[in-house]
Parts: sequence; C-alpha cells; structure tokens
Amino acid sequence: YINNTHGVDDDDFYDRNLALFEEEMDTRPKVSSLLNRLANYTNLTQGAKEHEEAESIGEKKKSPQMGTFMGVYLPCLQNIFGVILFLRLTWVVGTAGVLQGLVIVLMCCCCTMLTAISMSAIATNGVVPAGGAYFMISRSLGPEFGGAVGLCFYLGTTFAGAMYILGAIEILLMYIAPKAAIFESKHPEGEGAAMLNNMRVYGSICLLLMSLLVFVGVKYVNKLASIFLACVIVSIVSIYIGALVSAFKPPDFHVCVLGNRTINGHEILDNQCAKKFLTQLGEESITKKTTYLWKQFCEGSELNASCDKYFTSNNFTKILGIPGLASGVISENLWSSYLSKGDVVEKVSLDSSNGAQPASTHQPYVFADITTSFTLLVGIFFPSVTGIMAGSNRSGDLKDAQRSIPIGTILSPCTNPSLHTLPFI
Repeated sequence: YINNTHGVDDDDFYDRNLALFEEEMDTRPKVSSLLNRLANYTNLTQGAKEHEEAESIGEKKKSPQMGTFMGVYLPCLQNIFGVILFLRLTWVVGTAGVLQGLVIVLMCCCCTMLTAISMSAIATNGVVPAGGAYFMISRSLGPEFGGAVGLCFYLGTTFAGAMYILGAIEILLMYIAPKAAIFESKHPEGEGAAMLNNMRVYGSICLLLMSLLVFVGVKYVNKLASIFLACVIVSIVSIYIGALVSAFKPPDFHVCVLGNRTINGHEILDNQCAKKFLTQLGEESITKKTTYLWKQFCEGSELNASCDKYFTSNNFTKILGIPGLASGVISENLWSSYLSKGDVVEKVSLDSSNGAQPASTHQPYVFADITTSFTLLVGIFFPSVTGIMAGSNRSGDLKDAQRSIPIGTILSPCTNPSLHTLPFI
C-alpha cells in the first residue's frame, strides 16, 4: 500500500484490504484511514540524510554509508553524556552513597536495556526504513500504537530540550560567569527566585538561537555533532585525570565547619572561619575582636555576649572540599545520608558536642532544600539514560540498519559512563 501506484482512491483501496472488518465497511468511521495518512505524511522527519539531500539541490542521491559505531553507538553515547551526569550525579552519590548510587545507576540501565532489546526485536523483524523508532513501531504495531508512541516521544524530546537548556544556564551562571546574572539577590533566601528569573531570560535566548540553527538546516547540526561529542569525551576524561591528580595533590579548596555542621560560604567574610581574630593597634598592643560569624550566633559582638550553646561548645575548622581518593573519602561515603527539608548538612566523621540544640534557620548553616529518598534520586537520575533513541533515529543514514541498531543500542547502556565514573565522584 505504501508504494501503491494504482489509480484507485486511497480510502477505497485501504478499506478493500481490511478483510477482518468487511462487515463494518458501511458503518465504521474512517478513523484508521485518517491515522494511516498521518503516519505516511511525507513532511515528517525521515532522518538527517534525507534533510541534507533536500537542502542540497542538484546533488546526486547517495546510498547510506554509516556503520554501527558512527551511526548508532556514538549518537547514543553522546545523548547519554547529558546534563544529569555532570550536574546531579555528584549530588546523587553524596546523598545515596556509593553503594546505593551504583544500585540506582544499575536499575536505570536495566530499564534502558529492556527498551533497547524490545526495539532491537522490532528492528530485526523486517526492513528498517528512515524515520527511527516511530516509523518502526507504526509499521509493526499499526498507526494507532505508532501515533501514541510518537506523541510520547515528541513530549519526551521537548522536556529533555528544556532540561538541557536549564542545565547549561545553571553551569554558566554558577561556575563560568556568575557576574553575567541579570537578577541578583542581596539575601540568601532570595537566591533561588533570582536564579529562576535568570534561567527564564537566558533560557529563552538559548531556545531562540537553537531554533534558528535548526531552521537553517539539519546539515549544519550534523557537522557540529562530532565537535560536541569530542568536547563531552574530553570532559569525561577530565574526571579521571582530576581524580588521579587530587589523590596526590588535593586542590586548595576549603569548607568551613562548626563542629560537624557545614557553614554557608556566603556568610564568611574575608575568609574568616573563626570566632575571633587578632588586631595589632601598636607595636605591643594586640586586641581580640569578634568575627562576622560571631554576630550570627550571639546576641551581640561583645566577647561576653550570650551565644548559642552549640556555637559555644564547638570550634570552627577548615576541611578540604575535595580531599582526594587517598583520604579515605570513599569508605566514608559508602552509606546513604538522606535528609529532610531544613536539616543541616553535617560531616559525620567529624566530632561535635553532644546534646546540641537544633539549628535555627537564621543561623548561617547549609540546609537541605529538599527531602531526599531513594525513589526521588531514581527519578532525578533516570533521564540520564534515556538517550538510546538517538541511534535508531538515524535509521535512514545506516548502511545495514537491521544489524547496526541492535548492536549499537544495546552496547551504549553497557558502557554508560556513570557506571565507571561513579566511584571517582
């Protein structure tokens, strides 16, 4: 029917070939005919090669030449190297611990593997034309299933694009160029709202730029794909290099703690992680003055002011923020440390006084902004392993799609970088 060259009306030809529904020919609505036309709509995305050939007017049509490695494996791996791996995997490991972190990654990879096996079964069941997973499912299970899967795939891709944009803006404003923020808050309580406003502005700009890039042509996007993949691979290699370097020479990055409670870095002025500091007025006159942190825990800046009980019985210390593999940090982080919203982030290996009062929200501690659990971490990490559709979407560019799609798609979850970099993180 797809290659029908007869001079018969499409609806009439389609109805005559539904032998199971011959008794309903006169009464049933032609919904299936409409769905079939939508499924065969020629302006749908049919693969990168078809777009490139449509853009290059006058060029001769060439047969697909991409193999398993370049056509399926690398595109899948490039999509797995997502923003979750770089921004949230460290937090997942710090919260769930190394052991439960490995369980989370294995669970997500197993779900992805089942999907890859199912898609491979469909790919090896017949000819795989251009159009990717949607085309295979719609031709194997019918336009009804294909339409449902196509809508879900469209929504998933849309939300994934929004997630990648927000991740890029977060990296830009928090690590690369913090001064580029348009909205700023003078108080720590308003930093979250200011960041959301910055994400709205910069995210809209990024979305507009990417839309223009796609509008210009998919050919240019494909040409830049190898460059983007090289950048991601360099980033992954940097994780291993950084882990080895920090094992012998930890970076000079310190965190201030009171007892075993972490202090917010925004509340430390002039790097004064102490209760008092010495000032020299003359050659022999030396006095003690209280620091800014003193005022946060006491009712005044005087040395005899009434202070918080936990503040009085514990001292400020500086610890390495990146201690390195040789410090035994892996053994400390083997087990989980789930927190409820509003709990203080503590380092359990440090000693502190017993019977301390609960922390107050106005004190300069680092508080958990969300209640964490194993199920929540699985939901946050799962989008990191949903990039296996990228290889099947290039089915029109593959020389042997029936062979390349199963091998490349199944191999990509097995070599998920999260499994190998998680102990180092």
